[in-house]
Amino acid sequence: MYPFHLGDINIPTAPHIVEAMNRAIADGYTGYCPGPGIPQLREALADDLGARRGIKFSPDNVVVMTGGKPVITKFLQAVMNPGQEVLYPNPGFPIYESQIEYLGGTAVPYRYLPTSQGFAIDLDQVRASITPNTVAIIYNDLQNPISAESTAAEREAIAQLAQEHDLWVLSDEAYFETRYEGVSSSIASLPGMAERTVILYTFSKKFAMTGSRLGCAVAPIEIAKILSTLNTNDESCTTHYVQWAGIEALRGTQEPVQQMLDILRERRDAACELVNDISGMHVAVPQSTFYLFPDVTDAMERMGYTAVGDFATAALYETGVSFCTREHFGRRQPGEERQYIRLAYSGIDVADIRDGLGRLRKWIETA
Repeated sequence: MYPFHLGDINIPTAPHIVEAMNRAIADGYTGYCPGPGIPQLREALADDLGARRGIKFSPDNVVVMTGGKPVITKFLQAVMNPGQEVLYPNPGFPIYESQIEYLGGTAVPYRYLPTSQGFAIDLDQVRASITPNTVAIIYNDLQNPISAESTAAEREAIAQLAQEHDLWVLSDEAYFETRYEGVSSSIASLPGMAERTVILYTFSKKFAMTGSRLGCAVAPIEIAKILSTLNTNDESCTTHYVQWAGIEALRGTQEPVQQMLDILRERRDAACELVNDISGMHVAVPQSTFYLFPDVTDAMERMGYTAVGDFATAALYETGVSFCTREHFGRRQPGEERQYIRLAYSGIDVADIRDGLGRLRKWIETA
């Protein structure tokens, strides 16, 4: 099988990070620790994230968590009451929608419009969707699944709307440093935004630590205190020895990070070239993340498929290529006519990318 469906990474965690984790276990860091995280890691996170975003953070702004997902849940618990509305990207990471609804809120989707460079937020729809009952917007620059990256103007427009309507912002920055060209910017660095923005950060992507379950929220202190309380009540603390591995990841050599980016860039380039060679499929070349979101409408029409799920199932059985579809990333919005799939290249080597997408091309073009 050719696993393009799961955004995991088949590159091992760097040895110096693993050694730091094992050393912490040997040194006895296997018990409880402070709910918001050990001071050494909170300080390292404040220094690193602040420096990369041009913002001065203190350890009091940082709350360590078991990965990135808990940041979404606890952000909503901190700022949203049942019945209130939260805007979220659709297509987008499906946990946004499910957590808003699970916690009793009203999930209000905003869409992206296709462009020659990929996708752009439909700002008119965002403006029209804000009501007096809207309390927050979830903003995922460097976006999963569509790899969209905001322009400076788009980022500033979201910030302006947040300030005009007094909205909290969850800035999901899981892929802030998973990029191949350009430089990332945080909405929190814009004037007036640090005091209303919670940054979601995770070690999973940058350091290939998906199974270690380590991340954090960087938040205004009044929100950070609430998140710390939720930590204590939900899981007591994040695994103690894993936090020492996180310190080594941040403070130690960054050479493995660059090596992984080089590998992912090679995979991106191969996957984009092959996808765009398939009749009826096309995708822009993204500068970040490790996902492609190609339009497959014409390929499906040629083959007689009307449902993208049926297309995906047939592709799996006929070619061994597995992938997600647009339907995995939120309910389809009114007016959507194009069909998309998501290909993750983080867990599949270049040789298998070429073989798998070659099989997919042969299946589509000989139908």
